[in-house]
Amino acid sequence: MYSLLSEISAVISKPFFNLANNLESWPIVFALILGLIGALAPCQLTGNISAVTLYGNRSIQKKIAWKDVTYFTLGKVVAFSLLGVLVWLLGRGFEQNLPLYFPWLRKIMGPLLILVGIYMLGFIKLKGTFKVLKLSKEYKHESPFASFMLGLSFSLAFCPTMFVLFFVTLMPIVLSSPYGFILPPTFALGTAIPLLIVIFIIWYLGGSGMVMKKGRKFGMFIQRIAGVLMLLLGIFDTFTYWSL
Repeated sequence: MYSLLSEISAVISKPFFNLANNLESWPIVFALILGLIGALAPCQLTGNISAVTLYGNRSIQKKIAWKDVTYFTLGKVVAFSLLGVLVWLLGRGFEQNLPLYFPWLRKIMGPLLILVGIYMLGFIKLKGTFKVLKLSKEYKHESPFASFMLGLSFSLAFCPTMFVLFFVTLMPIVLSSPYGFILPPTFALGTAIPLLIVIFIIWYLGGSGMVMKKGRKFGMFIQRIAGVLMLLLGIFDTFTYWSL
């Protein structure tokens, strides 16, 4: 299943990869395009689709979730910036040991998406018992911290493709460029481009708060569709990464 996901990712990202290679002499643009390629990496696809589902659902139901999306993106920026600083401070020894930890971080995402999907479908009512779902509860109440932590955790869901893009391809340029410190956050912005595009399209087409105009029943229908999608993504993600 992971190989199938990798093949799909390779086909989608190939044009952007070719573009990035042609722009290597422009480090900032190169980092941005490399981040976009990272957003299409196998381990990031399900996470990005999940983010689009969460924030797209909220934008259609109530209002454009620019605040949530901003904090989600900020979480990504902080995650990749910290990784860049750690490699710079601790050197290649640290970089070589990182792959030992990322697989376990990646495996957490699937079960988490399943739980969030079940919650969105209304099968679980949060009353302080299921703390693991507190993130989705806070999300419902527009918590910037929840969006920030979501972006941070999704960014740490590394796989071999993402590892090569960030540590093998980007970090040598970061360490050799006089303004390399801005390249990891630029890479992070690149990984958020698909989400930003979808939210912009919803805003541009006037989809903001569409559900409020249609009524509560339509809103529940949209939320359940989003919940089913989250559940399916979580199941697919779990089967993919727990079988490796």
